[in-house]
Amino acid sequence: MRLKEDMNPLLLQVFRSVVWVYSVITFIPWYFFSGAGDNLERARRIKASSVSGHPAGPYRAINSQEKLSAWLHPRVDTLDKMFEYATSRFPKRDCLGTREVLSEEDELQPNGKVFKKVILGNYNWLSYEDTYGAAKCFGSGLAALGQKPQCNIAIFCETRAEWVVAAQACFMYNFPLVTLYSTLGPMAIAHGLNETEITHIITSKDLLQSRLKAIVCDVPRLQYIIVVDSKPTSWPNIPRGIMVYSMDAVKEMGSKPENIAVDRRQPENSDLAVIMYTSGSTGIPKGVMISHGNIIAGITGMAERLPNLNETDTYIGYLPLAHVLELSAELVCISHGCRIGYSSPQTLADQSTKIKKGSKGDTSVLKPTLMAAVPEIMDRIYKNVMTKVEEMSKLQKTLFVLAYNYKMEQISKGYGTPLCDSLVFKRVRALLGGNMRVLLSGGAPLSAATQRFMNICLCCPVGQGYGLTETCGAGTISEIWDYSTGRVGAPLVCSEIKLKDWEEGGYYSTDKPNPRGEIVIGGPNVTMGYYKNETKNREDFFVDERGQRWFCTGDIGEFHADGCLKIIDRKKDLVKLQAGEYVSLGKVEAVLKNCSLIDNICAYANSDESYVISFVVPNHKQLMVLAEQMQVRGTWEEMCNNSQMEKEVLRIITEAAISGRGTKPVCFLRSFSFCHCTQSLLDPSGGSLCSSLTVQIGCDGVCLAPQTCTSIAL
Repeated sequence: MRLKEDMNPLLLQVFRSVVWVYSVITFIPWYFFSGAGDNLERARRIKASSVSGHPAGPYRAINSQEKLSAWLHPRVDTLDKMFEYATSRFPKRDCLGTREVLSEEDELQPNGKVFKKVILGNYNWLSYEDTYGAAKCFGSGLAALGQKPQCNIAIFCETRAEWVVAAQACFMYNFPLVTLYSTLGPMAIAHGLNETEITHIITSKDLLQSRLKAIVCDVPRLQYIIVVDSKPTSWPNIPRGIMVYSMDAVKEMGSKPENIAVDRRQPENSDLAVIMYTSGSTGIPKGVMISHGNIIAGITGMAERLPNLNETDTYIGYLPLAHVLELSAELVCISHGCRIGYSSPQTLADQSTKIKKGSKGDTSVLKPTLMAAVPEIMDRIYKNVMTKVEEMSKLQKTLFVLAYNYKMEQISKGYGTPLCDSLVFKRVRALLGGNMRVLLSGGAPLSAATQRFMNICLCCPVGQGYGLTETCGAGTISEIWDYSTGRVGAPLVCSEIKLKDWEEGGYYSTDKPNPRGEIVIGGPNVTMGYYKNETKNREDFFVDERGQRWFCTGDIGEFHADGCLKIIDRKKDLVKLQAGEYVSLGKVEAVLKNCSLIDNICAYANSDESYVISFVVPNHKQLMVLAEQMQVRGTWEEMCNNSQMEKEVLRIITEAAISGRGTKPVCFLRSFSFCHCTQSLLDPSGGSLCSSLTVQIGCDGVCLAPQTCTSIAL
């Protein structure tokens, strides 16, 4: 993961000598004043252990060996009580913030496309007191529209302040909230709404026009649509029998004395709070039933891994709130009085696609201290910064590389580099506002190279977490002073983990040096099961003799000596090829995603074949630069079919595979070919058809088996 130092060996030795002298002079005062000794001790200590003494577990955090934690505060065991508690402690503090839109304009691009650009102002804030009042009026208004306690209500909306106000209203009035991804297809959306027997749905103007309007006739029970936008007031082409209200109108209705005075039915700890539909990547989306107690337990475990979390922190919300990672992260922040400023992937940074050149993105204005991110976003930051480094002058690039490698050495020992942070990495850190103190990564595995890059260039720890919708997103999170890579930390104080032998994959709890097996999570954060799906419930969930619920994740992990978990495989991710060898498709994708020529990748395998196919979305800019360097000219299709280009790209991708594994390859190169995509492959930046690379991945023999393969063969 070190960067290549392209420098005269004599000058390099002089630089290292100067650095050594500087380190010796500054080490002792820095060590004592920074508290580095305490952090090193924390990083090296045992973090979890098996309570049974058996290598299969169950493993619990050291501070929850006797009992798992189920709530943050005594008697605060439901989400409405949690919000009341936060409001009573922080009534006047900022809670939810939204940026004012100053202007919008269409901007013509050199390729003829038209992008919508915005100029945004400052954040406008609702205090905790204001948010509580808005939620109470909205909940009262929903009740006045006929929404009954313990009857499902759906929300199909982008991440924004109104989403949280609506959710808190539903929690207060005991309306189970059905969440759906805005990226789901029309059939999946209709399936979720019909399965949960929805009569009321909360949505936005854009999603109503673009997604919902086409399927409302397929949802026969639907009676009310509540639009969170205040304008427009008329909604043409909505079928008869369906009433459309604005959120403001519902709040106004709820604030009337005769409605607000009606006693609300408060939820119990065991009552259903959320039915969260999954993304449907492996079939029809499943609705996960999550109780108030499940979520309270989950956020209790997460909060314990974020030291010094308090009302001075600012969180930036932009991931889908229909995803358990974002919902849990925001509820953790609300429980501690933090403020949450809303953003979107298109307005996040100064260089984001919807931000007009010269104006500021959301991170520059908000300057958050906390952020949750999925690996794909971190991978893009990593590749964009490294591309900029390649474009630097030789002197600038040399200084960056030397500082990067020096800091990598220091943080691997648990030490800081304040001089490098302020002189070299300050501009990179400013990409996320400059005040970031903790990044939480979840949703997919984060590569070691990207994690180390975020540690070094953004000057903050990355807490890599592991959890699923079925466990409220709670399972493990690495501690902020643990700078090791590739691990997801010890079990949270709300959960315990067992390893179940998987004979077919060759994983056993008796394996040496570390016990391995399928990860099974238990605790009060394990959800109630899948909605109306008893078959899957019997397959994936069980209750032990103590009455505790457990979930079989299908992921394969190993516990290290200090009690930290490492995800090493997934049962569903493994494909057996024709010769009997196993291939981990996720590993192929994760390793190759860090190649500068690759924007996105999808690996596919068929058991009737001896190789894997990978569909790759290339980075247009990098491929054009490579073509110019090789003096290859022609149309995009001609460049993709050029044999010289194929050979050079194969070499670069092979290097990325070897680099990603950190060892010599043991797989033989098989074949590689370019093709011009004529299928409907969406370009993530513009939504249009794009060209792709097709790569055949495979090897001769059994070296792609996940236990032994140390490289990717192309």
